[in-house]
Amino acid sequence: MMTKLKIKSGDVVRVIAGDHKGSEGKVLKVSRENNKAIVEGTNMVSKHTKPSAKNPQGGIVKKEAPIHISNLSLIDPKSKEATKTGTRVEGDKKVRFSKKSNQVL
Repeated sequence: MMTKLKIKSGDVVRVIAGDHKGSEGKVLKVSRENNKAIVEGTNMVSKHTKPSAKNPQGGIVKKEAPIHISNLSLIDPKSKEATKTGTRVEGDKKVRFSKKSNQVL
Protein backbone atom coordinates (compact mmCIF):
# COMPACT_ATOMS: atom_id res chain seq x y z
CA MET A 1 0.00 0.00 0.00
CA MET A 2 1.31 3.44 -0.91
CA THR A 3 1.26 6.10 1.78
CA LYS A 4 0.09 9.70 1.55
CA LEU A 5 3.07 12.05 1.64
CA LYS A 6 3.23 15.67 2.79
CA ILE A 7 6.03 16.55 0.33
CA LYS A 8 5.43 16.99 -3.39
CA SER A 9 7.78 17.58 -6.32
CA GLY A 10 8.57 21.27 -6.70
CA ASP A 11 8.59 21.93 -2.93
CA VAL A 12 11.65 23.49 -1.31
CA VAL A 13 12.89 21.27 1.52
CA ARG A 14 15.71 21.16 4.09
CA VAL A 15 17.56 17.95 5.00
CA ILE A 16 17.19 17.52 8.78
CA ALA A 17 19.17 14.30 9.31
CA GLY A 18 22.04 12.38 7.77
CA ASP A 19 25.29 13.32 6.01
CA HIS A 20 23.72 16.25 4.13
CA LYS A 21 21.98 17.78 7.16
CA GLY A 22 21.24 21.49 6.73
CA SER A 23 21.33 21.57 2.92
CA GLU A 24 18.28 22.87 1.05
CA GLY A 25 16.96 22.21 -2.42
CA LYS A 26 13.97 21.71 -4.67
CA VAL A 27 12.31 18.28 -4.78
CA LEU A 28 12.77 16.86 -8.29
CA LYS A 29 10.96 13.54 -7.88
CA VAL A 30 9.02 11.71 -5.16
CA SER A 31 8.79 7.92 -4.97
CA ARG A 32 5.71 6.95 -2.95
CA GLU A 33 6.56 3.24 -3.12
CA ASN A 34 9.86 3.69 -1.21
CA ASN A 35 8.91 6.87 0.75
CA LYS A 36 11.93 8.62 -0.80
CA ALA A 37 12.53 11.87 -2.67
CA ILE A 38 15.30 13.18 -4.92
CA VAL A 39 16.38 16.69 -3.87
CA GLU A 40 18.29 18.97 -6.25
CA GLY A 41 21.97 19.32 -5.29
CA THR A 42 21.88 17.13 -2.17
CA ASN A 43 22.98 13.55 -1.44
CA MET A 44 25.28 13.53 -4.49
CA VAL A 45 26.80 10.14 -5.36
CA SER A 46 29.46 9.19 -7.91
CA LYS A 47 28.17 6.73 -10.49
CA HIS A 48 30.67 4.92 -12.71
CA THR A 49 29.33 4.62 -16.27
CA LYS A 50 30.50 2.38 -19.08
CA PRO A 51 31.20 3.93 -22.48
CA SER A 52 28.02 4.03 -24.60
CA ALA A 53 26.73 5.69 -27.77
CA LYS A 54 25.33 8.54 -25.67
CA ASN A 55 28.52 8.94 -23.61
CA PRO A 56 31.45 7.49 -25.62
CA GLN A 57 34.01 8.47 -22.98
CA GLY A 58 32.29 6.79 -20.02
CA GLY A 59 33.70 7.80 -16.63
CA ILE A 60 32.34 9.04 -13.33
CA VAL A 61 29.04 10.96 -13.21
CA LYS A 62 27.79 12.86 -10.15
CA LYS A 63 24.03 12.49 -9.56
CA GLU A 64 21.47 12.91 -6.79
CA ALA A 65 20.48 9.84 -4.79
CA PRO A 66 17.07 9.46 -3.09
CA ILE A 67 16.64 10.59 0.54
CA HIS A 68 14.01 9.17 2.89
CA ILE A 69 11.01 11.49 3.40
CA SER A 70 11.45 11.39 7.20
CA ASN A 71 14.82 13.16 6.79
CA LEU A 72 13.24 16.11 4.93
CA SER A 73 11.38 19.13 6.26
CA LEU A 74 9.29 21.50 4.15
CA ILE A 75 10.45 25.13 4.07
CA ASP A 76 7.85 27.87 4.53
CA PRO A 77 8.19 30.32 1.57
CA LYS A 78 7.40 33.35 3.78
CA SER A 79 9.59 32.81 6.87
CA LYS A 80 12.20 30.48 5.28
CA GLU A 81 11.84 28.13 8.28
CA ALA A 82 10.81 24.48 8.53
CA THR A 83 7.05 24.02 8.77
CA LYS A 84 4.37 21.37 8.92
CA THR A 85 1.48 21.33 6.46
CA GLY A 86 -2.25 21.16 6.85
CA THR A 87 -5.13 20.94 4.41
CA ARG A 88 -8.31 22.98 4.24
CA VAL A 89 -11.10 23.60 1.77
CA GLU A 90 -11.20 27.05 0.17
CA GLY A 91 -14.28 27.44 -1.97
CA ASP A 92 -14.50 24.12 -3.77
CA LYS A 93 -10.73 23.41 -3.79
CA LYS A 94 -8.67 21.48 -1.24
CA VAL A 95 -5.39 23.35 -0.57
CA ARG A 96 -2.20 22.75 1.43
CA PHE A 97 -1.16 25.47 3.84
CA SER A 98 1.83 26.19 6.07
CA LYS A 99 1.03 25.77 9.77
CA LYS A 100 3.60 28.47 10.68
CA SER A 101 2.48 31.32 8.44
CA ASN A 102 -1.01 30.02 7.54
CA GLN A 103 -0.11 30.73 3.87
CA VAL A 104 -1.29 28.49 1.00
CA LEU A 105 1.54 26.47 -0.51
